[in-house]
Amino acid sequence: MIELWHCPDARSFRPLWALEELGLPYELHLLPFPPRVREPAYLQINPLGTIPAMKDGPTFMTESAGIVQYLVTRYGPNDLAVPVDDPAYGAWVNWLHFGEATLTFPQTLVLRYRQFEPGKAEVVADDYAKWFLSRLRHVDRALAQGDWLCAGRFTAADISVGYALLLAHQLKLDETFSPAIKAYWQRLKVRPAFVAAKVAQKMDLAEALSS
Repeated sequence: MIELWHCPDARSFRPLWALEELGLPYELHLLPFPPRVREPAYLQINPLGTIPAMKDGPTFMTESAGIVQYLVTRYGPNDLAVPVDDPAYGAWVNWLHFGEATLTFPQTLVLRYRQFEPGKAEVVADDYAKWFLSRLRHVDRALAQGDWLCAGRFTAADISVGYALLLAHQLKLDETFSPAIKAYWQRLKVRPAFVAAKVAQKMDLAEALSS
């Protein structure tokens, strides 16, 4: 069975959401954040100390977008993946990694200096918040063509970018979303698999606290 090590609403939400979309059985291991500090034993599983970590038989992975790509291609065919001979394949791969490399990275600095180390580097937090919002215009342009980012349907690319919007919501950066991105975010968060992933992490947390 697939095992996923996860912190609520951290980057590991991407593969958790993908697992729910695919309907695959999995075992969820919930950890406090940051696990490398608050759960030292986790370093035996993932020496990087980062979240997520995913094990599927002999396969072990630690990059959230990479795990999503692995899951939807390993357990295909399905509508979350785009075949390599599809004209939308390049756009799909690009969006899949754009969600992490371009949209999530700047927000990690906002998270650090607004929530974990407030008052220490407010200029950095402000600058990277602006950086994130400026990069979000690329999503706006894509949404002018349809409800989803590529291939004319919901795909794993929307999971990757959707997590970046979830993080932005947590950081209150969604207050300046354009109407198109607000509508896109609404479509994403009412998907049954998104809701199920939210419930799964809460149920697992309740079990962890009661054990």
